[in-house]
Amino acid sequence: MMPKRTGLLAALAALPAALLTVAVSSPVFAADTPAYQIDLASLNDSGSSGTALLSLRGNALTVWIKSEGMVPGQPSAQHLHGSTDGHDFQCPDGGDDTNGDGILDNTEATVHYGDINISLTLSGGTDAGSGLAVDRMPVADAQGKVSYKRTITVGQDVVDHIKDLHIVQHGIDPNDNGKYDFEGAGKSELDPKLPQEATAPTNCGVVKGAAVGSVPVGGVETGSGATATAAEGVSTSGVIGTAGAAALTAAGLLVLARRGRTAAIPAGAKAAPTVVAKPGDAA
Repeated sequence: MMPKRTGLLAALAALPAALLTVAVSSPVFAADTPAYQIDLASLNDSGSSGTALLSLRGNALTVWIKSEGMVPGQPSAQHLHGSTDGHDFQCPDGGDDTNGDGILDNTEATVHYGDINISLTLSGGTDAGSGLAVDRMPVADAQGKVSYKRTITVGQDVVDHIKDLHIVQHGIDPNDNGKYDFEGAGKSELDPKLPQEATAPTNCGVVKGAAVGSVPVGGVETGSGATATAAEGVSTSGVIGTAGAAALTAAGLLVLARRGRTAAIPAGAKAAPTVVAKPGDAA
């Protein structure tokens, strides 16, 4: 048994110290609260991307978003789009610019990603009527980054069909002048008082994989919050990042070493978001 134990300890020693630190200090996802990851991909050649996480505790939906490549200093309208009656909507692409004007506007895109189900505002109402409430939407910082967190009470239809919903953020800058104006793409087809740049979609992402646990609570950007112990065999695909998965593996190896067993280190999954913003309940 000694050669196996020696080889196992050597493998642990080869892991980066940061991963072992994560294994000890990082919150672990519990199996009793569904969580879903969404990777946001660029639309309208915006270069915007990001990651979101949806977590359900009963009818309380917590939404985390962290994105970049947004228009600095400008509000980003953002929503959960899709269907709660079984229809399958997906993210559009540049080929869905049906009028050929070079801008995928919201009307063209809605055919593919569906109507607004929840408006992801910072405060106040979250219904579809708040979809253009840009005064209550997050504003990108000077580096074009948006961080958002809010817990919203939702209906049972949203709970039952959460995997059929997806996130879209809006706001583009095709003329690269650092603001929303009418010169870049004219008036919005949704509201002529707004420039098209303010309402056109900048990114979109669908729910990835199946439910795999809960998200940490508290100050997620600093790593604080409640922790839970993961049972052996609980999948981390689509929710914890590469470092987290490797760290959990390292922690598992330590346990298995004590039991005189060996285990392989699996490939990691995509990184989970660490975001924070103003929380609140729906009006």
